[in-house]
Amino acid sequence: MASNYARPDLAALAELEQLLKHLGDEVAGWRRRTLKAEAELQDARTRGGVLAGPELLQSRQRVIELEVENQALRQRIESARERLQALSSRLAFLESEEGAA
Repeated sequence: MASNYARPDLAALAELEQLLKHLGDEVAGWRRRTLKAEAELQDARTRGGVLAGPELLQSRQRVIELEVENQALRQRIESARERLQALSSRLAFLESEEGAA
């Protein structure tokens, strides 16, 4: 005979797993952008560290875009951190309730 018992922590664990996957995807994206920026910087250094007119304007605009993106990503990380803390608290509560039962 099969039991209908559903573990109360499974939903929290699934949500935590999904959150960690998204966080891993974000970190991978940051790594790709960082590697690209480092390659661009190295390329600029090989040319004497000087960027010509339009390249200079494009670089400045890119820096502004990256700073805006960086701020948005920091806010997303903080939000994810708060959600992770809430999930951790819920999981600890569920585990304590399960242990008490």
